[in-house]
Parts: sequence; C-alpha cells; structure tokens
Amino acid sequence: MKAAGPIESGAAAAPEPFQRTAAPDAPGAPDLAVLLDEPAPRPWYQRPAVWAAALALGLLVGGVAWWQQRKADAAAPVYTTQLMGRGALTLTVTANGTLQPTRSINIGSELSGTVVKVHVDVNDRITKGQVLVELDTAKLRDQVARSQAGVAAAQAKLAQTAATVTEAQATLARYEEVARLSGGKVPSQAELDTARASLARARADQASARASVAEAQATLSTDSINLGKASIRAPSDGVVLTRSVDPGNAVAASLQAVTLFSVAEDLTQLRLLVSVDEADVGSVNAGQAATFTVSAHPGRRFPAKVGRVAFGSTITENVVTYPTQLEVDNSDGSLRPGMSATATITATERRDVLLVPNTALRFSPTAAQGLAGSSAAGAGGTRPAAGGGIVGSLVPRMPRGARRSAGGEATPTGPRQVWVLRDGAPLAVPITTGITDGRMTEVTGGAVEAGMQVITDQKVAAP
Repeated sequence: MKAAGPIESGAAAAPEPFQRTAAPDAPGAPDLAVLLDEPAPRPWYQRPAVWAAALALGLLVGGVAWWQQRKADAAAPVYTTQLMGRGALTLTVTANGTLQPTRSINIGSELSGTVVKVHVDVNDRITKGQVLVELDTAKLRDQVARSQAGVAAAQAKLAQTAATVTEAQATLARYEEVARLSGGKVPSQAELDTARASLARARADQASARASVAEAQATLSTDSINLGKASIRAPSDGVVLTRSVDPGNAVAASLQAVTLFSVAEDLTQLRLLVSVDEADVGSVNAGQAATFTVSAHPGRRFPAKVGRVAFGSTITENVVTYPTQLEVDNSDGSLRPGMSATATITATERRDVLLVPNTALRFSPTAAQGLAGSSAAGAGGTRPAAGGGIVGSLVPRMPRGARRSAGGEATPTGPRQVWVLRDGAPLAVPITTGITDGRMTEVTGGAVEAGMQVITDQKVAAP
C-alpha cells in the first residue's frame, strides 16, 4: 500500500533528485571513498610535509650549533708568532754634525792700509809663498827710509864717541907719564882725576851710541818686515774657501788681525765633527767604523772612521753631548766643507748569534686567557699581567728589567723571558739577553733555540 504524499493519488510520482544511502557505519554499507572513486590516504611517515618540517628543524638546530661554535672559537685568544733564527746583530749610534777641512787657515793682515791688488779668488789653488794681496806701501817705504837714516845717524854718533874715548885715553896717558917723570909733583891729583873721569864719560857715551845704533837697526828691521808684510803671502799650499777683500778696501788692523781669506790645506781628507749623546758615548771609541749621508748625495753612504772622542762635553738646551771627530776620505772630491751629515757609528757587532724579536720580549698574555696563564705560571714562568685586554696587547710596553736610553731604545739589564705555545697555551721561557738594535735582541742563554716560534701578539675577539 502506497503512502499518501503531497501529490494527489492517481498522478504519476516524480523521481527524487538524490537517493538516500545507508549510514557509513552501518554493517555492509559501502565506503564513501570507493563511491567517490578517491585514492586511500597515505601513512604519516610517507607524507612530504612531515619530512620538510623535520629537515627545517634539523637545519635550524645545526645552524644554531655552528653559530655557537664559531662564537666560542672567536672568543678564544689568537696568538701571532714569529720564528727565532741566527744572524748578525749590529748596535749603532746615530749623531749629526758638519764636514770640515782637516786643517784650515785664516789668512789676515797685521797691517792697516789700503788694498791695491787681490791676486786670487774662491776655489783657487795656491802654493806656499804665493802673493795673495798687496797693500799700498808708500808710507811703509817712507818709514824704511827714515829708519835707514836713523841707523846712519846712530853710527856717526858711535864714531864720534869712539874718537872722544881715544882722546880721553891719550890725555890720561900723558898726565900719568908726566906724574911719573916728576915724581908725582905735576900734574896735580885733581887733574889726574879729571882726566880719568873724562875717559869714563867718553866710554859711556860710546856704549850709549852703540846701543843707539842697535836700536836704529832694529827699527829699520821692523819697518822692512812691515814693508814685506804689505804683500800678503800664502803660508802653505791649499784651496781658497772664502774671500772677504777687494781692491780699494781699507784694512784696519789696530785691534786684531783682519781675516781676508779662509784656506783649506787639503780637501782630499776631511773630518766630520758630530755630537754624540751622553747616553751613547760609552759605546763609541776611536777606530770604530762608521758611515754617513749628506743631502747633496741622497741614497749614497760614505765610509768614515772614528778618530777621536772628546772628554769635554758641551751643553745645548740642557742636552749634554760629546764632540766626536770622524776621519773621511774625499779623494773623489764629492764632499765639501760645511755640509750637514748624519753619521751612523758601528759601536758593537755580533755575528751568528741567536736573535729574538723585541716584540716577543714586550709580549705578556692578558688576564682573559685564564687557565693558560695559570699553567704557564705554575711551570716556572711569570704570571700574566692583570688587565690590559685588547688595548694592553696593542700598546707596546717596556720590557721588565730594562732601562731606556736617550736614543729611545730599551737596553736589557738582567734576565728576561719570552712566551711560546705549548699545546695551544702560552708558556713563559726564561732567557738571558745581550745587545739590541731596537728591533732584534741577542739571546745569550736560556732554553730556546733557532726555529722556535715565539709569541709576539695576542688578539681577543670583542664580546
């Protein structure tokens, strides 16, 4: 029996648009996926999204681990090392000075007068006895003539006194003969005394006339010498360096001799006068080799040898220096007197010695190193200095047990130490040092050898 519906009976029933299906959980009900013809879902371990998420998580974990490891490596100290080796070490002393002739002569005039002729000029070579300058000799010739007349007058006076002496002697002899013949009656004793006194006065006048002749001759000689000095001659061979006179100049030598020329005897041999600082003079001795440079010949070093180190000092602006003379060979004539020079004196030289960089002697690990410094101290080394950090490692420090000379170099005085890497940690090694040139230092003792790497610097990454 059909159920009654909304449609009147007798009319045809319209088909329903969808058919109802049984519930999926009903026994024997068909699967929806089968009805829809869809594939079955995959298991979770076969899904790409799961593996993509796992891969992303792994990359994230690995990146974090790599970043942390890199940060830890960057925070660890990094050491700069340098190789120790054997070689030559030279300790030098630097000083400034000027070149001068070995022997220079200032030629002047002892006389006052007017210059008539000048026969030489600067750079002329002169020979001993050569006339250089002539003065006006008119007055000098008159003085010579006057002196000659004075000599003649003195000689005439001497001849006159000689005649007087002869006359007095004859008179006295006649009186004495008369007295002998008369038995002393005539002449009287007074007359004899007068004759004897006249003879004595005549002899005295003769001695005075003889002295006047000598005086006149000396005056003549002086005037003749002055006449000769009016022609100024070269005292030795040489080269004229300076000239300060011209024809017509008036020379006034009333107070002191006027310098007309400066002459160098030999320019093939010069001397370099330098001022050595008081901190370095103890290392400079006669006979040491040296070199020097001048601005006129840049790039060329001239050889020299220390000739003399003065014991007397000079003080300039509270700086004490000692004049030192260096002997220079100038056979090629490339050097000239008056040139400023910078000399380098080889004070001490060592060959085939063990050398350590001075930066290694100044190095000291910072406190950020921690256990490494403690282990080094426990091994017999010196404990690292507290503080410092990056700034302390970059700013140079004076080596312990050293004094600074005036030249700015550290002079070692006693045991020192260097730091070497041992199993990645710095270890202090005591050494004994010798001379230093400011860059390298001689090692005279200690547990170090050529080829060993010493620490010269430490770098720590900023936190």
